[in-house]
Amino acid sequence: MARPRTDVGTFGQFTYIAAHNGKIKARVRFRDDDGQLRLVQATGDTRTAAERALKKKLTRRDNFSAGSRDLSADSTFSRLCRGLARRPRSDRQARGEHAGTVRAEHAATCHARFEHLLLREITVRKVDQFIKALAANKSYSMAKQARTVLSLALGLAVRYDALRENPVRSIAVLHKPPSQAMALTSAQVDAIRVAVRGWRRSTGLSGPKPDGQLEQIIEVMLGTSGRIGEVLAIRKCDVDVTVTPARVRICGRIISPTGKPTYRQPHPKTEKSTRVVSVPSFTAEVIRQRLVVLADEPDDHLLFFSRNHTPLTTNNVRRRLRTILEEAGIEGVTLHAFRRTVATVLDRASGADLTADMLGHTSSKITKQHHIEPDETVNPVTAEILESLARRAAKEPDGEGDSA
Repeated sequence: MARPRTDVGTFGQFTYIAAHNGKIKARVRFRDDDGQLRLVQATGDTRTAAERALKKKLTRRDNFSAGSRDLSADSTFSRLCRGLARRPRSDRQARGEHAGTVRAEHAATCHARFEHLLLREITVRKVDQFIKALAANKSYSMAKQARTVLSLALGLAVRYDALRENPVRSIAVLHKPPSQAMALTSAQVDAIRVAVRGWRRSTGLSGPKPDGQLEQIIEVMLGTSGRIGEVLAIRKCDVDVTVTPARVRICGRIISPTGKPTYRQPHPKTEKSTRVVSVPSFTAEVIRQRLVVLADEPDDHLLFFSRNHTPLTTNNVRRRLRTILEEAGIEGVTLHAFRRTVATVLDRASGADLTADMLGHTSSKITKQHHIEPDETVNPVTAEILESLARRAAKEPDGEGDSA
């Protein structure tokens, strides 16, 4: 057998040996993730081919050295997404994530674009172009949500050492198009109430009559400032009408995962936004009406529910309101407009800090930016202050020294 030849390679000192079958064997000691040195070898028809095979083997071994044999730089984006979905709830909570944060359609959009790419092929340029295209052709909101999906997924790859850095962190900043939060006037709110209350209640119409829950949901939204998913998640045990004013605890959210049953999540949009709010009399009256309907139901039963006593989906409620308002000729109103209306009314009376507490925000900056309609009226006290600048009247002559 030929004497072994030794060269220094990228991963350490390679040794080359002529194998019995006429091939060349290249081998090297490799320091694994556990700190142990192990012999790794590969064969080829020539010294160059053996070295190339050994380097490829070492690269794969290095990619898998993070302790997760299921994920490496050569894994597909689809495999990464499956790993993201399989994480235990404790891992999501540790990172401040929660179920329902990211809409399934945004995850599907990202998956369709990157599913066939290996993780090492997902570069900053590809992610940047994808997000920019979404913002230009779809919407800023969709681009923002897609960026969140990718950041979560590729962040997992970084934690497992399948990627050295998250390419999402280096893409261009998304600039939100200028917009203003528009609140409803009292007249608009009353017009919506009339439209909802009168929808399909005329005589002669076929099919079941509305059960009245939509108008009650609107009253609760106006009295609690809750999001539609939060209002639909209110249970009997979350309300107290024995005190004045009545109180409602916002502590859940309705989630409708794609392909799975709708369920009640045990905390609102964020776990820190759980709150107890005092509600006005018109909301308390609606809640009493719902409690009468639920007199024989357990305390954890939802206030609003389907005919099968399952949770109402937010999409169905939105669709019903949109149909009613279109028939009534009322345009540009969504369920979220009620939340903005509450925020604007509270801000005008007591300021943004109280409004942020009511809406469950951790900062009044979010409340001002997204929920309060800008007030163009300057405090009228300015008129009193500026009176000091009025033109002083000239002294009238006293007549002394006048000649006849």
